[in-house]
Amino acid sequence: MHRSLRKDLFSLWAGTLFAGLFIGASLSAAQPSGDRAEPALNSLESYLTRALSANPQMDAFEQRYEAAMQRIPQAASLPDPMLQITHFVESVQTRTGPQENVIMLSQKLPWFGKLSSRKQAASSEAEALWYAYQNQQLMLARRVSLAFYEYGYTGEALRLTKENRDLLRKLEPIVEEKVRGGADLNALLRLKVEIGKIDDRLQSLQQKQVAQSAKLGELLALPGSDTLPLPEWDAPEQFIPDGPSLAAALRATNPELQMLERKVASAEARREIARLESFPDITLGLNYIQIGDPEVNPMTPDAGQDPWGFTVAVNLPIWFPKYNAAKAEALASKRAFESEYDNRLNALRAELTASLANLKDANRRLTLYGDELLGLAEQAVENSRSSYENGKTGILEMIDSERSLLDLQSLYWRAASDAWQQRVVVQTLANQPILGTFQVTQENE
Repeated sequence: MHRSLRKDLFSLWAGTLFAGLFIGASLSAAQPSGDRAEPALNSLESYLTRALSANPQMDAFEQRYEAAMQRIPQAASLPDPMLQITHFVESVQTRTGPQENVIMLSQKLPWFGKLSSRKQAASSEAEALWYAYQNQQLMLARRVSLAFYEYGYTGEALRLTKENRDLLRKLEPIVEEKVRGGADLNALLRLKVEIGKIDDRLQSLQQKQVAQSAKLGELLALPGSDTLPLPEWDAPEQFIPDGPSLAAALRATNPELQMLERKVASAEARREIARLESFPDITLGLNYIQIGDPEVNPMTPDAGQDPWGFTVAVNLPIWFPKYNAAKAEALASKRAFESEYDNRLNALRAELTASLANLKDANRRLTLYGDELLGLAEQAVENSRSSYENGKTGILEMIDSERSLLDLQSLYWRAASDAWQQRVVVQTLANQPILGTFQVTQENE
């Protein structure tokens, strides 16, 4: 009886445990994992989103900006008040009684304008760091975009090289059949040499893909070392930007120039601080003296009463060479930032002009290869294949036609990659959305 009961209880416990494990496993499978799956990296927008959110350099610049923002209230605050307590080991006897303790409370008040100038300098420095953060966002987006299109070009080169190798390999049985029929063996040897050269080029491109993938992985802060999938992209449409409007946008919105403008403003505020340093600060104080019980003259009026007093103190700025040197230092710093601004403006204008010229050349090559030469090269390949199969031409002419088509296809995609890259450079210089839709920089809230 007891043995049967124990058996039934064990069966019930085992069934309950199994059911609990099954339900727990089902819930665990249904719930999302704590480690979120990485989004698919197949387009430039997905690359940029990943880089701007995960790259540790962006977080470092953001934290520097946050640190600079916390310096603003520090610069605008008064110095700490001073509390001083003096205890007389040997009391000083006065007519009203012995002095035991002296308590002094004082507050230093900077000259008018000093605090506001310091706050202005700190605010300008924080704004400069914000625009430095924006500039780093643009530089990261540019590097990712250039690497993306370079990686895409490598993918197209791999695809075209594989197709060319496969086509030549399909010719091997035809050439071997002709050799067995009495044709010159040299044709087969030349074909095998050409296939070997293409295989070598293919392996070099594969290693180049690995190296470029590693560089992109660094920019995207990817933890693994797996080779990234080749991106999805197409040849761009004709993009002819307006040079004068871009030059105006560059001067107005480029964050590097805005950063230098804020540095000039900060230097001007520090110049004002240096000027105000030659004016005295005011210190207001309150003194309180504790008097002990009078023993010498207890009947003296106000005997034993604790006196207090109000003090005003000013520092004496008499070391004029020091203040003059501070003014000269601030002025030189401001002029240095102004010169740096002019230099960067000239450099960025030159870069914009060069990028527009390169973009125009890439568009020209796209039109030349895509609309004219590629069609002719494809027709020449078809004609050479037909002529070789009919015995009208040799293998060298056909190989030359295949090589010429491969070169033109590679040049076409090289021009497409260059056009996209220069378009990105132009847009980042003027702080415009990449691809016309992806805004890289953030607004300062």
